Amino acid sequence: MVAVTRVITAHVSADLADKVDVLAERMDRSRGWIMKQALTAWIDQEEERHRLTLEALHDVDAGNVIDHQSIVAWAESLSTKDPLAPPLA
Repeated sequence: MVAVTRVITAHVSADLADKVDVLAERMDRSRGWIMKQALTAWIDQEEERHRLTLEALHDVDAGNVIDHQSIVAWAESLSTKDPLAPPLA
């Protein structure tokens, strides 16, 4: 089965295009391969960021939070002789 593909065009700075060309040459790959790898990695990262954001919002809605003052007190104690235990939700 042949994968269906589409061409996506984006204008980038000449400096960025030059960097892509250098990578392609160094890796003995095409510009398209480099761009596909970069776009795939970025989309994976953004999808994970979105998942983590939704998870965090769910925790807030469920009341699983630590108040600011507890975090500040803990952080300030880290540079002391007797640091506090990390606060728990």
